[in-house]
Amino acid sequence: MLRVYLELGEKKVFACALDWAGWCRAGKTDELAIEALTEYAPRYEVIAAKAGLELAAGKVSVVEKVRGDATTDFGAPGAVPDADGKRSTRKTAERQVALMQAAWDVFDKVAVKSPAELRKGLRGGGRDRDKMIAHLVDAERAYARKIGVKHPPFELDDTKALAAMRAEIVEVLSAPSDGSPLTEKGWPARYAVRRFAWHVIDHLWEMEDRRTP
Repeated sequence: MLRVYLELGEKKVFACALDWAGWCRAGKTDELAIEALTEYAPRYEVIAAKAGLELAAGKVSVVEKVRGDATTDFGAPGAVPDADGKRSTRKTAERQVALMQAAWDVFDKVAVKSPAELRKGLRGGGRDRDKMIAHLVDAERAYARKIGVKHPPFELDDTKALAAMRAEIVEVLSAPSDGSPLTEKGWPARYAVRRFAWHVIDHLWEMEDRRTP
């Protein structure tokens, strides 16, 4: 069974798999969001395999619906479902973190094989490769503050600084959690690992789609 929650915006709906960090897709309706999620199963399977897990999704079961906001309609899963307020054991946390780390690894491999200039989107927009990578790192630095991890800005080629930040993110999110936010006005661990992983995977798939003429 694939446990899913729906985040309901005014213009978009996100369907997110509770047990598979970062596997979220959007559509204009509940049905279209779920359809998009299941259609991306083969692509998410690459992430799961990299994490050493077998993706056996099964039938979709919508276990919760949560009201979204402007972030939802902008194109990001921004609401925290009640399910993310539950306790997490270290085993559960480490499994989700492994998926996040797998997303980082797969993204890096795709980026290396992608041209610097990516094909433009349908409306002529979209970041090129290096700007996409820079955006991803900047977003992670901002996300990290939501879990109490603070690092100053660093250059894109500063691999040691990136590794240090990500190591601290992994350490925090791998710990058992009582489900409460990890810092004041921050995120609970279950939501945080999903948001980190989703952002990487979303741009990973975008880069894959736009690296061909």
